[in-house]
Amino acid sequence: MDGRMTDLRMNELAADIADSMVEQADLLRIEHHLLPGGARVIDAGAESVGGYDAGLALAEICMGGLGSVSYAPVRIGEESWPGVTVWTDHPAVSCMASQYAGWAISVDKFFAMGSGPLRAHARVERELFEKLGYREDAAHGVLVLEGRTLPTDAVAAWVAEKARLEPSQITFVIAPTASLAGGVQISARILETGLHKMETLGFDVSRVVSAMGTAPIPPVAKNDLRAIGRTNDCILYGGQARYTIRAGDAELAELAARVPASASRDYGTPFYDIFQRYEGDFYKIDPLLFSPGEVWLTSTESGRTFHAGRLEPEILTASCYPS
Repeated sequence: MDGRMTDLRMNELAADIADSMVEQADLLRIEHHLLPGGARVIDAGAESVGGYDAGLALAEICMGGLGSVSYAPVRIGEESWPGVTVWTDHPAVSCMASQYAGWAISVDKFFAMGSGPLRAHARVERELFEKLGYREDAAHGVLVLEGRTLPTDAVAAWVAEKARLEPSQITFVIAPTASLAGGVQISARILETGLHKMETLGFDVSRVVSAMGTAPIPPVAKNDLRAIGRTNDCILYGGQARYTIRAGDAELAELAARVPASASRDYGTPFYDIFQRYEGDFYKIDPLLFSPGEVWLTSTESGRTFHAGRLEPEILTASCYPS
């Protein structure tokens, strides 16, 4: 991929959003504190209430400040769902170098997948970042954690060492899946899932010029496992993504057919049921399942658009509003 990508200062942009969250903590119903080593923790839904405003901020931090997220109704079948609209003019960087949850944070009994722009500074995922050809040299890094357990000083020290920073140079923002903010930030991954699918298929995602997508927001589930099912189904069966790409018609026609979730052998039932079918082993699920339900790929060369996939309102309703 293009090794000459400019440093877009995602960590600085995300730190500004995090600072704003702290300044408006009471309005956002969030909590924050400093760990003994100096790392900052912003709790957007683990032990705090959080909410939809916190979810928007969390989603934009995940995208390194290079993506815009807003609320808008989404039409799925005959029903109107609450949803998000997401767009970015820097898809490869904002989605793959920041939003993608690709950094496993495992310290003692603590485990969470890390997303956000600190990944672009730490570059622990060497193979991915070599492909992207993108790196940042940040004075302060921001890492988003999806989980219910707040990071400890030991976690901060471990992350800081891996990132070649001091703990005081790191901000953690955390929300569990089964929370208002957590549900929003996952639905806002509608573009990232499609980009990740393209990258998995061997397509050079730096050729994706701009992207815009929509996805419904699920109701909060009773626990994180059920929430994982609902949030995934909002992408798989209710998500729509549109990508403008530097590629010819023949290449895009072939790619479009392979990108939607329906191209996977595991497509067609609620994600929670799929998860149970594989006895809770996430890694047995077909990795090609994780992508938008419906996609449009537009060629900058010809102006033609190639469409594939479909929405599944009945599956989505069964997942989010079981009888």
